[in-house]
Amino acid sequence: MKLFKRRAKPDGGTPAASPTEAIDGASTDEVEPGQMSDTSSVDSTIQSGVEQAGDSEPMAAPAGMFGRVRDGLSRSRSQITDGLATLVLGKKQLDPALMEALEEQLIMADLGLEATHRVLELLRQRLDRKALGEEETVMSALKETLTELLAEQQKPLDIIAHQPFVILVVGVNGAGKTTTIGKLASRLKKDGKSVMLAAGDTFRAAAVDQLKVWGERSNVDVISNQSKNADPAAVVFDAINSAKKRNVDLLLVDTAGRLQTKNNLMDELAKIKKIIDKKAPDAIVESLLVLDASQGQNGLKQAKSFAKSADLSGAIITKLDGTSRGGVSLAVSEEVNLPIRFIGAGEGIKDLRPFNSYEFVEAMLADK
Repeated sequence: MKLFKRRAKPDGGTPAASPTEAIDGASTDEVEPGQMSDTSSVDSTIQSGVEQAGDSEPMAAPAGMFGRVRDGLSRSRSQITDGLATLVLGKKQLDPALMEALEEQLIMADLGLEATHRVLELLRQRLDRKALGEEETVMSALKETLTELLAEQQKPLDIIAHQPFVILVVGVNGAGKTTTIGKLASRLKKDGKSVMLAAGDTFRAAAVDQLKVWGERSNVDVISNQSKNADPAAVVFDAINSAKKRNVDLLLVDTAGRLQTKNNLMDELAKIKKIIDKKAPDAIVESLLVLDASQGQNGLKQAKSFAKSADLSGAIITKLDGTSRGGVSLAVSEEVNLPIRFIGAGEGIKDLRPFNSYEFVEAMLADK
């Protein structure tokens, strides 16, 4: 069952499905507008927790973020490159033994079966009847192949002049959705867009306050409902009303972390989407899945499950500055056909960048 259906752009761009019909178990007749609150004082603990994301933080140089991504991808790099020189030594051409060894290393680097097999096929084409010579020959071909495959899904978020433009941010607990929304809001605001945030994560303790701190950092209003057990759909109801009244360009909606196997929580997303359809039938809706890069193949499983129930339009790979498994990016790109919109590496408000396949592969396979 698809929950999020991408709508056609007014200028005749990306075709999309018709408005979502009523979804079983997702009635919204009882939803009433919640109490709207743009900003309020926040707990000092929450404040200090994101203090480093403030305007006082110097803008990280591209090399700085590249360095963090490179360091974070050290695990993937070692899985792919360790022993490559030994495998290639004495080989004049690709042979079954070498291909089998490469296959094992790529799978261990979390590329997944489908992506690994495609990489090997392209490698075979590039190196067919060529003298391998040394490790650099195979490494160069591998870089070219990975860059080529990832470039297919290097599709920046296309923000067109249409109101309202809604970005739903979904994912499992702990993936970094709220932090990513804060970074994205700051980036869009600096691009000259008017932005509003909807605190739809009413389940996690302190999630609303955390989002408000990010809103204050970017001078962006946050619509929330402080009532206990507030209905996320009611928060979105209020946010859409406010966004339309203020002619806001983009509405970013935070959602509660949910396991992709929990049908009741996935139904909650359906309810939110139904509210958007009802209150803003002409809205363009982007549904972005936030994936923790350290999850490896679990991230691929999440992407597959969310893709079945939520009409995803892109992914954001986070926590690349940690002990990350960069191969999952290629696995998601190849097996789920999901564009990678952004990558995150760091807790600062500026530590979010559009995905670039060349830079990513260079970081993943950088010289030690």
